[in-house]
Amino acid sequence: MSSVQQAPKQRVKEVIVVDAEGQILGRMSSQIVKLMKQAIKEGKEAEVHIVNSEKAVVSGPWNKVINGYKLLFTVRTLWNPEKQGIRRPRNPARIVKRTIRGMLPKNATGRIMYKSIKAYVGYPEEIKAMVEKGQARLVKFKEADVSRLKGKYVTVLEIAEAMGWKGA
Repeated sequence: MSSVQQAPKQRVKEVIVVDAEGQILGRMSSQIVKLMKQAIKEGKEAEVHIVNSEKAVVSGPWNKVINGYKLLFTVRTLWNPEKQGIRRPRNPARIVKRTIRGMLPKNATGRIMYKSIKAYVGYPEEIKAMVEKGQARLVKFKEADVSRLKGKYVTVLEIAEAMGWKGA
């Protein structure tokens, strides 16, 4: 018997840049998860950068969407009801990342996938340069385009500001 150890497989790293401008948040999130699962199936390591996350949209009337997000601010615990509660993300990038997290598998693969997702408010110059040099692939999902909506919608920036975000 020989005790030859095999080197671990080297995964090819695929960098994907998703432009969230004018994309429906839930549909975009599910498409991102589908992309990442497909990359893992092909033996690749996907790194996803979501830009313009504040310009993604959530369908529904303004009051209903905002009140739905604010609802969890009222939840308290028995330990210290004055101070404790569910911590909700207020930053638009974190709201988008949190939405994607809910759609990932609840296992070790899901945790690895979550760590490889980066969300940004705006379009950082280094990401723009990666796309221009051809080091990253720019993606916009047709299935998640805002033109599919017939009713009202709210941007993630409006949600973040209504929840108390004081950023850019």
